[in-house]
Amino acid sequence: MKQTFKALLIEESTQNQFSASTVQRLVDDLPAGDVLVQVEYSSLNYKDALSANGNRGVTKSYPHTPGIDAAGKVIESNTSRFAPGDEVIVCGYDLGMNTSGGFGQLIRVPSTWVVNCPREISLRESMMLGTAGFTAALCVEKLISNSVLPEAGEVLVTGATGGVGAVAVALLHQLGYSVVASTGKQDQHDFLKGLGAARIIDRQILSDNSRKPLLKEQWVGAIDVVGGTTLSNIIKSLKYGGSVACCGLVGSTALDATVLPFILRGVNLLGVDSVELPLATKERIWTLLAREWKLDNLGEINTEIGFDSLITNLGDVLAGKAVGRMLLNLNS
Repeated sequence: MKQTFKALLIEESTQNQFSASTVQRLVDDLPAGDVLVQVEYSSLNYKDALSANGNRGVTKSYPHTPGIDAAGKVIESNTSRFAPGDEVIVCGYDLGMNTSGGFGQLIRVPSTWVVNCPREISLRESMMLGTAGFTAALCVEKLISNSVLPEAGEVLVTGATGGVGAVAVALLHQLGYSVVASTGKQDQHDFLKGLGAARIIDRQILSDNSRKPLLKEQWVGAIDVVGGTTLSNIIKSLKYGGSVACCGLVGSTALDATVLPFILRGVNLLGVDSVELPLATKERIWTLLAREWKLDNLGEINTEIGFDSLITNLGDVLAGKAVGRMLLNLNS
């Protein structure tokens, strides 16, 4: 095995000044763990962009290799759960946050973070979904478990051109839902319609800071990655008994709302976390995405990149310019 491996390294040059470069890292510099994985694919997420930009709320100390997603083959294992050659997925927990992540060709992690890649999907396909696709599936499952059914009405997806949003639109459409996509990117309407959006609304419609405690009933369900005023207006606009799955905060962490939608319309605000889920739940969702919910249009959602354009694309993700998913091929 090589004693060095290629990785993106974020370093703090001066106080609050950070630089990124592709370097050769030492295997011995990896943290302790039960499983050493040769990473073949990763993907770009908003949290990765924050880490690469020196956000202390995500990554406490530098130098650091981001990447909250990784898929590859086991090289070494100190547990009977895995053997060399096993194809595995590692997403969430502390990977890429304070533990060297998937933007390096090798990771060493606890076995309790690792799931087997289902046979029905390839390592590449798993990272075409990544944390974003996994989170979208969690949101859809939460809506279904709260009786948001296709025949009940329209389901709204905010941030629809982003990673979570694009997969959510495609998955909901495949499951028979009428999807309304919210976006501020006027040039991406054809992209969203191609994924299955029945209609598209401008995100400004949802950003009006209305002081009304209730708004016109519109959505039977929603998946929101924005938070803030957008989430507040969604809650006010849910139909009786409707639900919104909240999984993001790209707009704001604040929520200005009253109890009236909850006690007069019986609506539900469903929190969705993909990081600290029990391993059994992660295995179940990955199996669902590999079988019953397997998407046949992942190629339309993804753009494959290599190390040469990783830094530029992370900047686009942070600036909200990215469309769909960015798949990182670590061997390209």
